[in-house]
Amino acid sequence: MKKWGIVALVTITSLLIATGISAATQISLVVNGKPATAVPKSIDGVTYVPLRAAGEMLGANVDWNAQTRTVTITSGGSAAYDAILYFPADLYPKTAAHIQTAVANGESPVCTIDRDGAEENREISLAGIPTKNGYDRDEWPMAMCTEGGAGASVAYVESSDNRGAGAWVGNQLEQYSDGTRVQFVLASSAKVELATNSQSSAPGQQQTGLPFASCAAAREAGAAPVYKGDPGYSSKIDRDGDGVACER
Repeated sequence: MKKWGIVALVTITSLLIATGISAATQISLVVNGKPATAVPKSIDGVTYVPLRAAGEMLGANVDWNAQTRTVTITSGGSAAYDAILYFPADLYPKTAAHIQTAVANGESPVCTIDRDGAEENREISLAGIPTKNGYDRDEWPMAMCTEGGAGASVAYVESSDNRGAGAWVGNQLEQYSDGTRVQFVLASSAKVELATNSQSSAPGQQQTGLPFASCAAAREAGAAPVYKGDPGYSSKIDRDGDGVACER
């Protein structure tokens, strides 16, 4: 496994963790002596703590990937990335599947852009792996990433899928200079479009498509559940105020 920071990938069905504690009255969450605004819930004798609230109070970055139903927790006082790139998994499913498998096996979801090192990394990662008609040898992390090269995961991916994905990623990364740390998150194309609209809005300008008018709209866009900090989130659709909207 490459050393890319302390990132825990936990596949769960919601941003809640069971503590195994029962309570008859309202439960409070206190982290390092500081009360949290989010309230734990007791269901069938088990107390559930909002993971995002607790994690962020501990100085961690908590991200949710609805496509893979994976929570990413990055510990430490500073973020392990500078930007997030939502990758349209439904448009390039074969490439997305390789990324998902590679990250699950310990490869970094973060690409530190290093365009000058791409050729050397590609030669190293593909050494000894023969070509195959109709398929590309897909690398993750990519050759243009500092994390790429020796030890990168390589898989045969249908050329049409892989080259479309490569063109899409290359276009998205043009805006970033070398050294920028970009975290890839698998998502639906609807979520990608929503995030792109959000990021392209000028400061102070109302963001296109934000927030969702209702949970029905969020589900129709394939973005539910919607988490605080994600494109489309608002307190209006987060009825219980726990930072997770439209979870049911």
